[in-house]
Parts: sequence; structure tokens; C-alpha cells
Amino acid sequence: EQMQGISQVSVAVSQMDGVTQNNSALVEESSAASQSLSEQAQTLRLAVETFKV
Repeated sequence: EQMQGISQVSVAVSQMDGVTQNNSALVEESSAASQSLSEQAQTLRLAVETFKV
């Protein structure tokens, strides 16, 4: 019974590790997308500044 419990904990820890790695990859992708969006917003701001209302 104890061995079965240890096995279940091991499986759960492995699954959590996989989820953590996946989350890390998603955070990196989100960061890159955010940086790209920020750069595009800056480019747009500079383009719009040339117009006077």
C-alpha cells in the first residue's frame, strides 16, 4: 500500500513538472508577444505623431 502511494505521488510530481514546463513556455511566448506588441505600438505612435489635428 505504501509503495502504491509513493508511485501515485511520483506520477503526480511528474505531471506537475510537465505542467510547469508548459507554463514556462507559455510565459516566454506571452513575453515575446508583449514585447512585439509594445514595439508595434511605439511604431504606430511615431507614425501618428506626424499628423496634426
